[in-house]
This record gives sequence, structure tokens and C-alpha cells, in this order.
Amino acid sequence: MQESRSSRWYFGGVSSTAAACVTHPLDLIKVHLQTQQEVKMRMIGMTLNVVRREGFLALYSGLTASLCRQMTYSSSRFAIYETVRDKMKRKTKGPLPFYQKALLAAFGGLMGGFIGTPADLVNVRMQNDVKLAAELRRNYAHAFDGLLRVCKEEGLRKLFSGATMASSRGALVSVGQLACYDQSKELVLATGYLTDNILTHFLASVFAGGCATILCQPLDVIKTRLMNSKAEYRVSVLTLAYLLYFFLGPNAFYKGLAPAGIRLIPHTVLTFIFLEQLKQHFGEMVVT
Repeated sequence: MQESRSSRWYFGGVSSTAAACVTHPLDLIKVHLQTQQEVKMRMIGMTLNVVRREGFLALYSGLTASLCRQMTYSSSRFAIYETVRDKMKRKTKGPLPFYQKALLAAFGGLMGGFIGTPADLVNVRMQNDVKLAAELRRNYAHAFDGLLRVCKEEGLRKLFSGATMASSRGALVSVGQLACYDQSKELVLATGYLTDNILTHFLASVFAGGCATILCQPLDVIKTRLMNSKAEYRVSVLTLAYLLYFFLGPNAFYKGLAPAGIRLIPHTVLTFIFLEQLKQHFGEMVVT
């Protein structure tokens, strides 16, 4: 018999939250680039503009909402995916085929995206506040203040504005991250050149982060615009997609692709490296 360690249900949420602390400035710049009506600034220019206007700490605007989002969204999707995957692996006594991983990751991401929508909405608004004129800012003190004010001022339903897009994006990014990470890790280990170590985790997570970025970017752009809107987008998701295509062209759906990748890939790498370390040192012992 052989002993191994499996991930506990909350390790994914803890790992994603820790990774968000490092990558939050990149996420903030990505939101700013996606909410431009016209492409006026690139990534470096936008970063310098934020620091020049508001100071370095402005790059961490909305950090509490970002952490709240990870604790709801990522905890849910990782818990669903890893718990069910491990049970299925023990039953079949072998790795799952990729299509099963993809379906399971999509379901976990769909549920996680819906659960994390309120925190995601507040996160987008807090990040975008620093580039607005003083009289237009919402000035949420922290994530819970934002959630309470949205309920009070706009109604409970507004908390789930963009939930369809957030859930769809959650499904796609989870396929890219969770399913592709597991699959690429298995392929790397199958070569026999590398063992289950940090280099393997790094290579697999870089590939997974790239897949997730490409899959979710169009939905991410639409989701960001829906969540940040006050009254300008009182239309359906399909109508908004058509308007973006008609007025801004197909490139509008990949606005901010570079910063999205620069943010999502490091976030994916850090998440899985933290996750693997937690599993190795604090995981549940399993006898196979």
C-alpha cells in the first residue's frame, strides 16, 4: 500500500486568496484598460497614470473586495472540483479522462462564479473608482461596506448584476485552470523526465494560465462593463456583445488581453504552487 496526500476542500480558496494579494495591482490595471471607451492608454501608461494621480497604494484599491471574491468564488469552485474529482479517482482507481475533468471544472466554475458575483461586482467598482472624478466615485470603505450600500441604494438584485457573465466566465476559466492544470501535470509526469516537484507545478500552471486567459477574455470584458455600469448598459448580454462589436470591432473583446494574461498567468502559477505546498505539508493522508 502507498500513502499520499490529497487536498482539503478549502486549500484552493486559501491559495487563490494568497495569490490575489500579490497580483491585485495587475488585476486593477486590467479593469481600467477594459473600461476605457477608447484605447487611450496601454498597460504601462495606465499604471503610471494611476500612481501619479493617486499614489502607489491606489494600485491596491479594492483589495478587500478581491480577497472576499476569492474566498467565495475560488473556494467554491476548487471545493466542488477537487472533492468530486478525488472521489471519482478513488472509485475508478486511475486518472480521469480530460472531458470529465473539463465538465467537472465547468460545473464548479459555474457555481463558484454565481456565488462570487456580489464580491466581484464590488471589486470591479472599487478598482475603477480611482480613475473617476471625485464627484462620480462610489467611495466604498471596504468590501462589506460596498455590499451593504449596493443592497441599500440599488437593491439586492443589483448584487447579482452580471451573474450570467460571471458564471460563464467562471466555467471557462475553471476549465482553463483546473482541468488543463491536472491534464498538463499528468502529461509532464508521464514523460518520466520530471517528478512531482515545484518545476512540474510551475510548467503545468503556466500552460493552464495561458489557456484560461484565452478562453475567458471576451466574457471578462463584457462582465467588467456590465458590473461597472450605472445606466449605460440597460441591454441584454447578447445586445451588449453586438454593440461592442459594431462600435469597437472584434478587438474590443480582447481589450486588455496582455494585462489579463500578465495578471491571470502569475495568479494561476502562484495559486497552484501554494496549493501543492499546502497539500504536501497539510493535506489529508490517503492510502492507495
